Amino acid sequence: MRSEIGTNRAPQRKGFFGGGRHGMHGAGAVEKPQDFKGTFKRLLDYLGGYKFAIALVIFFALCSTVFAIVGPKILGMATTKLFEGIMSKIAGTSAGVDFGAIARILLWLAGLYLLSTLFQLTQGLIMTGVSNRISYRLRRDIDAKIHRLPFSYYDSVTVGDLLSRITNDVDAINQSLNQSITQIITAAATLVGILVMMLSISWQMTLIALATLPLSLVVVAFIVRRSQKHFVNQQEYLGAVNGLAEENYSCHNIVKAFSAEERSLRQFEGSNDRLYRSAWRANFFSGLMMPIMGMIGNLGYVVVCIIGGSMAVRGAMTVGNIQAFIQYMRQFTQPILQLSQISNVLQQTMAAAERVFNFLEESEEVPEVQDALQVCKNGEEESEGRVAITGRISFNNVSFGYAPDKIVIRDFNAAVKPGQKIAIVGPTGAGKTTIVKLLMRFYDLNSGAITLDGHDIRSFDRHELRSAFGMVLQDTWLYHGTIADNIRYGRLDATDAEVIEAAKTAQAHRFITTLPGGYDMVLNEEASNVSQGQKQLLTIARAILADPKILILDEATSSVDTRTELLIQRAMDNLMKGKTSFIIAHRLSTIRNADLILVMSGGEIIEQGSHESLLARKGFYADLYHSQFARAV
Repeated sequence: MRSEIGTNRAPQRKGFFGGGRHGMHGAGAVEKPQDFKGTFKRLLDYLGGYKFAIALVIFFALCSTVFAIVGPKILGMATTKLFEGIMSKIAGTSAGVDFGAIARILLWLAGLYLLSTLFQLTQGLIMTGVSNRISYRLRRDIDAKIHRLPFSYYDSVTVGDLLSRITNDVDAINQSLNQSITQIITAAATLVGILVMMLSISWQMTLIALATLPLSLVVVAFIVRRSQKHFVNQQEYLGAVNGLAEENYSCHNIVKAFSAEERSLRQFEGSNDRLYRSAWRANFFSGLMMPIMGMIGNLGYVVVCIIGGSMAVRGAMTVGNIQAFIQYMRQFTQPILQLSQISNVLQQTMAAAERVFNFLEESEEVPEVQDALQVCKNGEEESEGRVAITGRISFNNVSFGYAPDKIVIRDFNAAVKPGQKIAIVGPTGAGKTTIVKLLMRFYDLNSGAITLDGHDIRSFDRHELRSAFGMVLQDTWLYHGTIADNIRYGRLDATDAEVIEAAKTAQAHRFITTLPGGYDMVLNEEASNVSQGQKQLLTIARAILADPKILILDEATSSVDTRTELLIQRAMDNLMKGKTSFIIAHRLSTIRNADLILVMSGGEIIEQGSHESLLARKGFYADLYHSQFARAV
């Protein structure tokens, strides 16, 4: 698309002094997630592409857990051997401790723990790869979705909130998948394995240990219910804070110019305070889990120690089994604690995933019609399904509103011949820029039709349609890269010589050669290392390089001085020869030689004609024209 990206917005954001868009993040309850089951299913769909890897993770996690669980039982055997040897030595019935047997048992134990560690490392590496690939897919899907959404979507969202979804929310999903899945498998296997080992030692003491389980589950359920809404609010308010931070940074000079630092700080503190309160509550409830579960586990641990000791005194259980059971009892609450902690993480993950999936499910642009028309490239002949663009455009009873109940353009009619230079003038809010947005199909009409060379623009593929246009806007857009790359954005396959020629035509070559590095100078992210006028010249050079069939200039010379404007005007006159051109201008002196001037007010054409004929009519255009020169005098 040959256009200035990121500037095609309907009037929506009031910024710091009109209340603006911060209302959506103000006081009041944040909407709770509605479909956790559906969100979880969507996550499983993403995991479905890695079934073999997940199966390996499960296998290695189970092996690691089994080997780790068997350890205390084997260690208990060594303890029993040691105890029996000492007791027999005291009784004088044997030579003492069989250190060889104990050494063999400990070697087996060391081997099992080593294998457990290797399996754990392996499943961790595999799961890290899976989680990062899923995060890559999510970010790719979000980026692709951004390009498929209609422009109307961006009229109601903040940049910071959108960035939060592609960074914070996806990172939360990544960390949860990387850690929680293996922890769930390990904790569940550990819980079952420990239960089996405890039953093999003493079913009576196992029942005592299990008596603490219902109480633990009740505590977990209570805390999960209380903390869920706060985890959701935390993600929502984090997006609001990011939005304000982005706005404060991008509009920093405006804040300074209007001494609005305190107002901006109050707005940020309000959102930051809501984030703090929701994060504090979420972490407070999740922090209760460990001490409460630890207390419940300790109660069971004390009871088991007392009963186990009495059984050892009676000779009903060996010392090694008592040691093993106590170790298992101590470990028994750990997987429950892990599962409870994972439940908190999963809550945050579900909240983040739902925000991501809600964005991915947003309504997209109206699909292209079947067999959409294509635009003939340079030198290509017209054929079935391919249209050679000449620039003949017709507006037929066009009506449009950014909101259905607020119509901006009403019954707009105009006929433009190929190669004509059309100027669109009128007061602010008359609908001038909206007309060109409709022409490039950034928005679809409410009613009526716009035709290009006799074909409804809705019958074209959007990308093909926009390839026929070149656009230079008042608000410039340059990206972090060299000056040559920014000019080459108009035609990516252009040679260095063509880039330089375009810069010369746009009167930009001279100032470029005076910069450090010349065409290889790297613009920063805000392109603030060149002046506003120089940025405008670079975007004009970009449009010249694109060599479009139809040219749109929206206040393209508004940011340059009078001398540079005259130079650019001559370059533009050469550029517009043989091309259909639309010029939106407030300075009427720049459009005197236009073939047709459309005077708009309230979304309608109230006058049209040449500069001389409109002045002779002594109507709205004449008053507007003379008022500018009266102010100048």
